Amino acid sequence: MTEATTPLIEVTDVGKSYGSVIALRDVSTVVRAGEVTCVLGDNGAGKSTLIKILAGVHQHDRGEFRVNGEPVRFASPRDALDRGIATVYQDLAVVPLMSVWRNFFLGSEPTIRVGPLRFLDRRKGKAVTKEALAGMGIDLRDVEQPVGTLSGGERQCVAIARAVHFGAKVLILDEPTAALGVKQAGIVLRHVAQARDRGLGVVLITHNPHHAYPVGDRFLLLKRGAPLGSYEKSEIDLAELTRQMAGGAELETLEHELRTA
Repeated sequence: MTEATTPLIEVTDVGKSYGSVIALRDVSTVVRAGEVTCVLGDNGAGKSTLIKILAGVHQHDRGEFRVNGEPVRFASPRDALDRGIATVYQDLAVVPLMSVWRNFFLGSEPTIRVGPLRFLDRRKGKAVTKEALAGMGIDLRDVEQPVGTLSGGERQCVAIARAVHFGAKVLILDEPTAALGVKQAGIVLRHVAQARDRGLGVVLITHNPHHAYPVGDRFLLLKRGAPLGSYEKSEIDLAELTRQMAGGAELETLEHELRTA
């Protein structure tokens, strides 16, 4: 496989158990540069287990996990970050009372040396934050404002821009639109598309096919820890994706049973 066609991430028949409980089994998908892989499923479908494996929180028990063609088994989230995999969780790692620019760096703030001492370089920090956010199409008047004053969609966008700025090659987004209204969800999806267009591989975790379909290039459906289906965008339309997510086959069987009862 050539470097140009090697997926950023590839999982093949990956599984994970916690004691006697099988949380994930036989899951396969790929994440390519400049594409969005959507992972869909209801609560308990296995989405969280899959992203924790990709993010280095847990290790898989079975199957193979490759990054840039190399088998990996991350020991920690730091290992994943070092390989360019950044995860933005639904609860967002932000400090509400801290400024936007301080949240943007959060432990990696630029400093200046004055003799033997180091001081926070506030001017550089604010300028870099404003430029990085503008590059993602986010125009904030004041990056000194507390991040808690931003809308949920804006906070998601700051977290996405932060991951892009610090060199992420793969961006994993855990239900970024779950708690948002229609307009705010649209803003976040626009920034997901911008991250994709900048050449990142994006993994979008969601239970909403209407959010996944406009930006997705491939769709992995999970149910009770197992794959329900895996499709390229050319292989499935929104109506069928929604039908499968809603348990269409089960509903049709139930409807038939009720009609013949």
